[in-house]
Amino acid sequence: MGKRRIGDRSDGTQIRDIDAMHYVMPLMYPNRCDNEAYMKVSVDITKTEDYIKKYNEEHPDNRIAIFDIIIAAMLKTLRLRPQMNRFIANQTMYQRNCITAAFTVKKEFRDDGDETLARIVAEDTDNLESISFKVREQIAKCKVEDDESTDAMNFIKRLPAKHVLGAVARYLDRHGWMPKSVIATDPYQCSVVLTNLGSLGMDIGYHHLMNWGTNSIFVIVGTKKFKPFYDKDGNVTMKRVIDLAVTLDERISDGFYYGRSLRLVQKLIENPELLEGALSKEI
Repeated sequence: MGKRRIGDRSDGTQIRDIDAMHYVMPLMYPNRCDNEAYMKVSVDITKTEDYIKKYNEEHPDNRIAIFDIIIAAMLKTLRLRPQMNRFIANQTMYQRNCITAAFTVKKEFRDDGDETLARIVAEDTDNLESISFKVREQIAKCKVEDDESTDAMNFIKRLPAKHVLGAVARYLDRHGWMPKSVIATDPYQCSVVLTNLGSLGMDIGYHHLMNWGTNSIFVIVGTKKFKPFYDKDGNVTMKRVIDLAVTLDERISDGFYYGRSLRLVQKLIENPELLEGALSKEI
């Protein structure tokens, strides 16, 4: 990352050589929630499940799950496809300075069980093994203590004049001036937010983006199921699949770039051995 210039933020570098269309779109359509594109990816996990079984037999103390592979695949795609790691704030487009993933952890599986927020920061040298370790570490931590953002929100909750506080917070957020203690584990300040509905036995839905924060990608992971696949002769084969529902900010890139990026995600999940190398390793 080069020297910070006027117009840059602490979490992103302003894109100055942007084409005219992507320069104008944030001016015409300033709200992220008004510019959502929805895409669905069906992933054949036949080989993936075989890989997980073999991996866990060989690493009984460091087991992995399919959610780990999906997170690693998203992070590697963000590393190799940099437009996927951009965001728009205050009608300006930025390249994010780091690659992060966030997900919610339910402390107890009860209706009144508390939720807390987990956040993973990816390094170029990370691979599936290290990312899986970070996921396990975050889940274990979240089960026993609150995250920094939750602590900050609990403090804010006790303050008066909530509407004034809200207006100030939105202004600070728009300019990238929110205190780090408040947004330390805020999922909507991350590259990608993931939620694993499959772990609850639920199929995919679609989740909206937020005007708050900088997050431009939301991924819902559905339940595993069998689905028919047809070859060119019309023969049917039932395959084990998992569906991903992806919400994107369409102002950032075009459908061709997004489509190729999601095909890369699909390829990485279907061939998890490609995730054994560093995130920065080209595919």
